[in-house]
Amino acid sequence: MLDLTRDPLADPLRLYRYRDGIYAVDLLNAAVVHLDFFTWLAAHPADAATICRELQLTARPVDVMLTLFKANGFVREENGAHHVTEVAREHLVQGSPWFLGPYFASLKDRPVALDMLKVLRTDKPANWGSSKSEKEWTKAMEEPDFAQRFTAAMDCRGIYLGRAVAKALAPGGRTRLLDIAGGSGIYACAITAGHPDMLATVFEKPPVDRVAAELIAERGYAGRVSVLAGDMFHDPLPAGFDMHLFSNVLHDWDTPVVKRLLEKSFAALPSGGLLVIHDMHLNADKTGPLPVAEYSAILMHSTEGKCYSLGELAELFAQVGFRNMKHTPTAADRSLVTAEKQ
Repeated sequence: MLDLTRDPLADPLRLYRYRDGIYAVDLLNAAVVHLDFFTWLAAHPADAATICRELQLTARPVDVMLTLFKANGFVREENGAHHVTEVAREHLVQGSPWFLGPYFASLKDRPVALDMLKVLRTDKPANWGSSKSEKEWTKAMEEPDFAQRFTAAMDCRGIYLGRAVAKALAPGGRTRLLDIAGGSGIYACAITAGHPDMLATVFEKPPVDRVAAELIAERGYAGRVSVLAGDMFHDPLPAGFDMHLFSNVLHDWDTPVVKRLLEKSFAALPSGGLLVIHDMHLNADKTGPLPVAEYSAILMHSTEGKCYSLGELAELFAQVGFRNMKHTPTAADRSLVTAEKQ
């Protein structure tokens, strides 16, 4: 049996940050070169809606872009309006003797930078990895080969991150976990390893359900973790569970879809049931942390989602009916957000 209660000797934080933030530079490049965004903003301080209207951009990617720039100290927000900071005015605005636009322009045709521009204008996710041979992520996951590769990629990080989730989680006597869209099942396995009285079920749609069942068996957790085939969008969530886990799931979807998933969770949980969200979370005013804002760029590029702030989640919880929201850091810039059905 794979030992999921053991921590590594070395901290992999820098490695995670290299990979998680890999698309942030291309979002900055698209803004500096293709949009000349900072020159425009210096002359026209504006709220997000005005930026979208005047530059013919769309709301979700602009939200991600502004969050990245605030986290970097390139933009500040005051009374809803966004202004360039001194570093941006000197180095990212045309007319300054220190303007770096031509320096960025030498990389303006990078495929991801061009994709970022398209996403900003259309809000339509680009192909996974900007590869012309791949489909949009949600469509690609319906292909067995891509689903196998993608699930394996997420599984390897889950051995470390899942252990951190298990250590941070306080079940409060709850013993039946439903891991919704749980991928390879690595988080369900890690949680049951860390909580011996816990049983878990991974709720996944084909073909990922078959991949999950194989990997769970290979790890030696088939006696504690089962797999149930189903689609979280089209099927009701199964009853009989007092805890729901969304691990790295909500960040793939825009706000209306996230609300619908939370409503389904609320409907299926019993009174006193616990909602657990494991993800990278922005602070309430969306000025950071910087690694989370950088990670949001890859989500903006390849999915329909983004990283959500604690303020956005609190608002959604209040609308759906969840109470007692708590935030607990875990590892590699991730955290748990929990709430109860009362």
